Amino acid sequence: MVSIWITGVDEAGRGPLVGSVFAAAVILPENYDLPYLTDSKKLTEARRDVLAPLIQEQAVAWCVASANVAEIESLNILHATMLAMTRAVQGLQVVPQEVLIDGNRVPKDMPYAARAIVKGDLSEPVISAASVLAKTARDAQMYALDVLHPQYGFARHKGYGTPEHLAALNQYGVLKEHRVGFKPIKDMVQRDLFGSR
Repeated sequence: MVSIWITGVDEAGRGPLVGSVFAAAVILPENYDLPYLTDSKKLTEARRDVLAPLIQEQAVAWCVASANVAEIESLNILHATMLAMTRAVQGLQVVPQEVLIDGNRVPKDMPYAARAIVKGDLSEPVISAASVLAKTARDAQMYALDVLHPQYGFARHKGYGTPEHLAALNQYGVLKEHRVGFKPIKDMVQRDLFGSR
């Protein structure tokens, strides 16, 4: 019997003001055992942290990739996200027969047959698994950044534009890890009140 390798792809980190955007690609076996698997946004952080290593252990293949801040600034967040997704699929050790992507767009450089599924992270387990790996990888970057710059609160808000984050920006300025093309970072830089550092 020939197995049909279906890959799920999802991203994490499009909306935050800081850090890379991440994407994951996952191929699950037919008989996986991943309790409570669903869209990562529907799971608690603790449950995601339990699921992520289980997904990695049970997957036929998986890969997490990213596009960094410089690429986000150069390409814009949409195209940087597409780049991260393509990198994740290309990083798989198994050639997929089909790629299922959460959302409404397929990266133009995707090397395999692919289709986009709106809210696929809720309906397709392989996409749900990818969403968990992408989200936990993105969160890990925020925890690492929090160690370097604890005054910004990255471990709590994960880089989103919360009142705490905006207050820290006003007090401490813009870091090189911030996305200068994103409001309100762009406005701060344009006002010449803060410079990247």
